[in-house]
Amino acid sequence: MMIRLLSVEARLMGKRGLASAASTTTKMFIDGKFVESKTKDFIPISDPATNEVVSRVPNCTQDEMQAALESSKKAFKTWSATSVLSRQQIMFKFQALIKENMDELAKIVVKENGKIMADAHGDVLRGLQVVEHACSIPSLQMGETVPNVARDMDTYSLSLPLGVTAGIAPFNFPAMIPLWMFPISIACGNTMIMKPSERVPGATMLLMELLNAAGCPPGVVNVIHGQHDAVNFICDAPEIRAVSFVGSDQAGRHIYARASKSGKRVQCNMAAKNHGIVMPDANKENTLNQLAGAAFGAAGQRCMALSTALFVGEAKAWIPDLVERAKKLKVNRGDAPGADLGPVITPQAKQRICDLVESGVKEGAKLVLDGRNIKVPGHENGNFVGPTILTNVTPKMKCYTEEIFGPVLIILDADTLDDAIEIINCNPFGNGTAIFTTNGATARKFVNLIDVGQVGVNVPIPVPLPMFSFTGSRRSFYGDHYFYGKNGVKFFTQTKTVTQLWRESDVSHSKVAVAMPTMK
Repeated sequence: MMIRLLSVEARLMGKRGLASAASTTTKMFIDGKFVESKTKDFIPISDPATNEVVSRVPNCTQDEMQAALESSKKAFKTWSATSVLSRQQIMFKFQALIKENMDELAKIVVKENGKIMADAHGDVLRGLQVVEHACSIPSLQMGETVPNVARDMDTYSLSLPLGVTAGIAPFNFPAMIPLWMFPISIACGNTMIMKPSERVPGATMLLMELLNAAGCPPGVVNVIHGQHDAVNFICDAPEIRAVSFVGSDQAGRHIYARASKSGKRVQCNMAAKNHGIVMPDANKENTLNQLAGAAFGAAGQRCMALSTALFVGEAKAWIPDLVERAKKLKVNRGDAPGADLGPVITPQAKQRICDLVESGVKEGAKLVLDGRNIKVPGHENGNFVGPTILTNVTPKMKCYTEEIFGPVLIILDADTLDDAIEIINCNPFGNGTAIFTTNGATARKFVNLIDVGQVGVNVPIPVPLPMFSFTGSRRSFYGDHYFYGKNGVKFFTQTKTVTQLWRESDVSHSKVAVAMPTMK
């Protein structure tokens, strides 16, 4: 069913009793209701294409965060006892509502994050696929059994919810990452406190409207807002059993250390430096198109962006053709027709990107395409960076050792496949990698020798579908169980093993007595 929702303009222009866009305040979601925060400390939310303030988000008070926790604790008592089929039905309804409201969700993503519209739809779609996978929860949450493990003895295991869980989401995927987190958690019978990025809370709040409409009981998901205090509250609260985080390297290391110290189960997906190897035998046209899209799409603000290219041997001759393709990409606000990439999230992000590019030039890299001074007519104050390419980069340069997180492709040379593999394996990050080749033996060798969690063969951004799991490795991931898929279910459940003995000799063999009882 289509539910009646406010338009993006209504949300951002104060149609909920507020006077202007600048005064629109994002609400909390506590116990099934949208609640105004009583804090006096607010964070502005700006349109990255203009840097105009479109809304604001509260730094929730300790009392408000505690209220969310109490709601989650209370709801867990009944939600965890709800049948798995009832939880599945809510996921079915939630899935249908997301499909019906994809356009509305995508518009919010474009407004707050700056993505182009097609990429915003992709953001929602990849999250929706996780919800669809959560609809299989009766099968995903099955335990195991071995009958007759010993004489008259059976052993079986149960996959049970943990309790109150928490999710901390980043700015770069406002819909997809929250949908990695709370649908799997609550489908397993947990409750969850979500903290969306303070820069892009709108998509999460609309998802809460849809979750309500799907019939999810109050308190099963609560939403708080804020920055450091909210993160530390989640890490420290003893009642929160597990924390799911996607974001920066610095924040991830802090959350993993602090939450683990509190005895929580933690999964942290963090920084990346994803390499693509281009072999001389690759399909040239397809490879260059894929490489440009993976490097510059979403303005490079993906943890799986293919930000580093290794051209092997004669493939180096293709670099000028790659530059020409990158020059043709159109930079504009996300909802402009024909836009290929939009702005980066903040002026500070733009400055950091530009500084890292400049550091590469100072250290000897060659700037063959410079997008730092691009201007979009009518949006001169936006956070725009055009496609940028640095060649002659070496592994010791700062532009290589740090994640740039912008539309910048850095290119290294390698004489052989073995040299390229060694460069990648020496990098501390292990989120994703790819190889472009038409030779099966080359691809097989790469897959077997590369020490990276997610590998693509002629696939530049090898993010697996939800029946698998997102498997970044090494310094890109801290924790024991990955996101979504079977790993995600394991992360949000605990195993109880039961061994029971019922001796056959204890079975009653008495027969029905039809004669008059006697006193013997």
